[in-house]
Amino acid sequence: MSATLLGSCINSQVSQRTSISNIDSNTGDETCAPEIEEIEFGISPSESQENLKTHWAPFLAAMEAELGRPVIAFYATDYAGVIEAMGANKLQLAWYGGKAYIEAAKRSNAEAFTRTVNSNGTQGYYSHLITNVANPIVNEVDLQEGTGDRYIVDHAAELTFAFNDPNSTSGFLVPTYYIFARNRMNPNEAFKELIFAGSHEATALAVVNNQVDVATNNSETLTMLEKSDPETRAKIQVIWTSPVIPTEPIAYRKDLPSCLKEQISSFFYNYKDVTVLEPLGWSGFVPAEDKDWNTIRELEIAKDILEVQNNQALSTEEKQQQINQLEQQLEELQS
Repeated sequence: MSATLLGSCINSQVSQRTSISNIDSNTGDETCAPEIEEIEFGISPSESQENLKTHWAPFLAAMEAELGRPVIAFYATDYAGVIEAMGANKLQLAWYGGKAYIEAAKRSNAEAFTRTVNSNGTQGYYSHLITNVANPIVNEVDLQEGTGDRYIVDHAAELTFAFNDPNSTSGFLVPTYYIFARNRMNPNEAFKELIFAGSHEATALAVVNNQVDVATNNSETLTMLEKSDPETRAKIQVIWTSPVIPTEPIAYRKDLPSCLKEQISSFFYNYKDVTVLEPLGWSGFVPAEDKDWNTIRELEIAKDILEVQNNQALSTEEKQQQINQLEQQLEELQS
């Protein structure tokens, strides 16, 4: 399993609300799902809450006007917060990363219905390893070839390193598989110091402020940083780039009334206001379904298989048993 695997397809408060009925409301002249008085929308912590609120407020206002009911933003402090809030029936909608979504689909009743389209029209993005432009690492790697992953493998014990969040696709899962699992490395033990910074913005600042030598990030965040703070962006050097990753899903709860699902999806599919979407890094949305993120599921299983293979605490029999179970999961996904 390699690049072809991934490229094969790619703290505001939460208010109480009335439980969602599994029975659809009539859609004739009556209001759709009147028992749901407001929509609560979970937003994953890709950057600071202040920046997220600035970027998201106009879009949420447009959604509120279209749906005819309040849309309340929930800005989580970590990815798990959005997953758990939807699982507790406190959110009806959420913007997830790929890895966070597959967790939410598994245990929080989430159902993806759309995915974002980048400002340039593409539907993918990349995980990166970054360092400060003044860090000596820059002179030790081939920047054109992006050999920073090799440097990390060879010099981890001398380096400080930051992931953003364990439920992040580009900030954890992708680099964990391609850099660490495939090289039989345990990042928890390999580095002089390892931290979880919390968001992509936080890992960028950790590098800029020389708090860590190397950190994870992604192309979307760096593109937005180029526009919002070019001086900070100029201090960041990309030293490794992953295969392409599918753009982020937006999901609603599976048990929303069908009429409300239709209203929500119609809003997303038809929304084209560039002045509102551009600060979010998007040009629009396209329909999506759960299986679009099977490549992320496959990647996570592949990572787990490599970790089992490299686990010296397991006997040969225990390894084979666990690998057989994981390979069965993989076969079921691909069938």
